[in-house]
Amino acid sequence: MTTESVLRPAAEQQYAAELAALAAADDRPRPPRWRMSPQAVVTYVLGGTLADGTVITPKYVGDRRLVEVAVGTLVTDRALLLVGVPGTAKSWLSEHIAAAVSGNSTLVVQGTAGTGEDQVRYGWNYARLIAEGPSEAAVVPSPIMTGMREGAVVRVEELTRMPAEVQDSFITILSEKTLPIPELGVQVQAVPGFTVIATANDRDRGVNQMSSALARRFNTVVLPPPATEDDEVEIVSARAAQLGRALQLPAEPPALEEVRRVVRIFRELRNGSTVDGRTQLKKPSGSLSTAEAISVVTSGMALAGHFGTGSMTADELASGLLGAVVKDRVSDTAAWQEYLEAVVKERAEWRDLYRACQDMVG
Repeated sequence: MTTESVLRPAAEQQYAAELAALAAADDRPRPPRWRMSPQAVVTYVLGGTLADGTVITPKYVGDRRLVEVAVGTLVTDRALLLVGVPGTAKSWLSEHIAAAVSGNSTLVVQGTAGTGEDQVRYGWNYARLIAEGPSEAAVVPSPIMTGMREGAVVRVEELTRMPAEVQDSFITILSEKTLPIPELGVQVQAVPGFTVIATANDRDRGVNQMSSALARRFNTVVLPPPATEDDEVEIVSARAAQLGRALQLPAEPPALEEVRRVVRIFRELRNGSTVDGRTQLKKPSGSLSTAEAISVVTSGMALAGHFGTGSMTADELASGLLGAVVKDRVSDTAAWQEYLEAVVKERAEWRDLYRACQDMVG
């Protein structure tokens, strides 16, 4: 299938031309089974311009050293754990690193309360198991087993959402680089290139706490929220425009000032104070992450394109902001109303947004 025929192409499909250009121009040493050198992987993630003039678009906006440490970890025998609050691009970064290193970001284990050991280790084709008994042909490989055999990067999403006993099934895999199949008396041994990138949410700490034995198998990199307002505006603007194209929204990309209003509101409510530090604010219960800011802007584009003038205005932003901020109808409504009266109303250039938000609250 082409990238135009699917809603959300994998990173290696969407950026195939950039990956090919980087690999062709890369003359540095490559670890076993890597598609390109660690330096080229960092360039793919952070963006740059190649010697032949090819422009590599930034996939992640953040500290270069953090990305270098993350990529450098994968060259060693330790797995990588990306930790951060919701919306700090943990999954996004893991997908793009896997695409650059292995050319395949689709070997994924999704962590949930219902994730079982068979999704980490292997399952069985029960029709063949009953008909033929235990055999290699009856084994259904997990993404982990496939990654071990192919020497590829495997992504584990929301590791700490998994039950503790399922988490512990990773210990032998990560320390011994083997996956025993006791029913067959054999074990799958990982070939060079195999590694794991896991993600975990700061707010899930304590839900299914990782054991110290498992934690030692990971090198942890903490991804912070965007450091500055300008960084967050850049991320939200670029991603919303990208989503608008993918969804074929009949609306113009939002003006930077409209994006900046959303980002500033989120940052001030997240931090519990206005940008100048003069007014202290109640913090809503939600995370108000960068990902949610992108959702608010994209929703505004959809409303403007299908029900408005095609250009996003305060009226389109208001509904998205209300839905993002108010998760608890009592405490969050009070916090939002206080912010509207104490901050939005006092900014002359935001009067249109104040009126639109008050209409939504009403």
